[in-house]
Order: sequence, then structure tokens, then C-alpha cells
Amino acid sequence: MTQVQLKNLSKVFSGAPAVDAIDLDVVSGEFLVLLGPSGCGKTTTLRMVCGLEQPTSGSIWFNEADVTQVCVQNRRVGLVSQRFGLFPHMTVEQNVAFGLSVRGLPAELQKKQVNEMLDIVHLSEFANRFPSQLSGGQCQRVAIARTLVTKPDVLLLDEPMASLDTLLRAQMRQFIRDLHDEYGMTTLLVTHDQVEAMDLADRIAVIFDGRIAQLATPEEIYQNPVNERTARFMGHSNIFECTPSSDGHIESPFGRLTLGTPARPRANQPTKAMLRFESIQIDSHKSDTQHNVLKGTIKRAEFLGAMMRYTLQVAQGTLTVEEASTNIRKTGEVVSISLPPEQIWLLDASA
Repeated sequence: MTQVQLKNLSKVFSGAPAVDAIDLDVVSGEFLVLLGPSGCGKTTTLRMVCGLEQPTSGSIWFNEADVTQVCVQNRRVGLVSQRFGLFPHMTVEQNVAFGLSVRGLPAELQKKQVNEMLDIVHLSEFANRFPSQLSGGQCQRVAIARTLVTKPDVLLLDEPMASLDTLLRAQMRQFIRDLHDEYGMTTLLVTHDQVEAMDLADRIAVIFDGRIAQLATPEEIYQNPVNERTARFMGHSNIFECTPSSDGHIESPFGRLTLGTPARPRANQPTKAMLRFESIQIDSHKSDTQHNVLKGTIKRAEFLGAMMRYTLQVAQGTLTVEEASTNIRKTGEVVSISLPPEQIWLLDASA
């Protein structure tokens, strides 16, 4: 397994930095996701790791060896992109065997390894078909098989599921994670899809404007984003102005709220707080001693299938709440809500 290190890595195009002095350590065998909006530098970072782009400055290390100047074919990396890159005139078997044939592997050994890989990706019965005869999901599995059969030390995935429909994307996420767990290879995946990142990653590097805004587990980034931009990008957040006090409370548009932990470093300094949609409990039937129990009026109700999303007027502000659609509430209904103190997170304005 291979440890990947990016040291002060930068890439400048026409005077504008696409990647700006990134430092990143990817643990051997880790599944790390580079997550961010379009144009943030995540794909450029992946292409530099692969060797398809040369850094303007900084260096790339595999297992304590500097590979910054090493050519693509000698880095032992495998790249899978969203465009698949399959040869239309070759069968599935020939596409998967291509990398092995380039390396000069004997024909019998090629055949053995290709058959094993097609069995792993559940495409043995399609070996003699051409890409035009396959579905999008099947083409993606061929592309992955063609990469894995060369046994790369580092697997690089650039938006590999962007062209697939919702159901296929969910199936491919499970397939890719299962393959990673089986092979244990160091994997870097680029995506702008938050659900995809949280489903697959051991850790996520959130990138904005060519810099890493936060590097943490999916749970930490979702529950405890470092700043407002990260919180909004991860979605499903109530973000509101507040003023913390040193006694563990905040003044907010909804009244005085209790925090899970005191906010002494920010006492009396206006800031913003975050509360996830699903963290708010409706009609929780808690005792009167429960913290942060409020009344709200449903202004909008949205049916999302398994979930209902409600917009509530609460005192001088609005809150969005999500709950299971087993009990659908009506517009105009007054409900009791509970805001768990430990789920209210103060955002760092300086991060």
C-alpha cells in the first residue's frame, strides 16, 4: 500500500492559481475524497498526482519517494474518469486487456488476469460485447476493471459516476467501496456530490478556491463544519445570526437558546450558528425542563418521498425541519419543536 503526500502543491494557469499551496497526507490504504464545487482545483490536484499535469511548485511523494518529475507510466497509478475512455472498436475483454498488452505481458497471463477481473466486476458474460452494447453502469465497470487489472498502487477516480442516473450511482458507489475494501489500495476520488463523498470516504478534503477548507471524517464535516461556506456546501443547514454569552447560551432570532458547550472565546461577539434540518425534533413530548423547546407555525410543507420538509415561522425567524413522512402535517399548523443544544454548532468566521 502507498502513502501519498502533497507538499505545498500549487498549479497556476495564466497567472491564476488553480491549486494554491495544498498540503495533504493520504494514509496507506485510505479512501480519501476531494470534494468541492466546479472549478475549485480538485481535478487539477488529481491530475498532478497522476502525472498528467506538472505542478508549478511543490512536490508529490509516494512512500517517502519524490515522484514529482516521474512520468505517468512509471508512477503505478490508475485513473478512471467520467468519460470511461473505452475503445469503441474493442470488445470488453480487449479493453480490459489493453494495459496488460502495453506492458508486454504474455498472452496466456493476460487472458488469466482479464478473466479474473471480469469475474470480480460481474462482466464475464459480456466479454465479447462492444462498449456500444453496454449500459452506462456496465461501461463504468469496464473502465474500472481496465484500471484495476494493472494492479496500481494508487487508484484515482475523477467524477466516475457523474454521467450515471441516480439508481446506478448508488449501485456504483457500493461497488467501488466494496472493491476498495477488498483490494485495500490507496484511493483518491474527486466529486462535487456531497452524498457520494460521505458514502464513500474515510476522510473528506473540502476544497474551495484551490485550498483545503477542512479535512476530516464525513461525520465531523457534516456535523461540525469549520465555517459557513463549508456548512452551506454540505447542505441541509439552518444558519442564523447569533450572539454567544459566556454562560452557554446564545441570543438568536428564535429567542435565548442553550448550547451544548459554553462559547467563552466568542462571548458577546456576533457570529453565526448552524443547526441541521433533521436535528430539530417536532412534537417531541419532552418535559418542561427540556432545553430549547419552542413553538412554530408551518408556513410551507414539501413532500420529498420518505421525508417531509417544513418551513416554520419561529418567533422572529424561520427554521427548516425534516422528518419522516409517516405523519404529514399541514400548512398553518402550530407545532412544538425542540432544538437539541448539542446539535447547535457555532461557525468560525475566521476559518
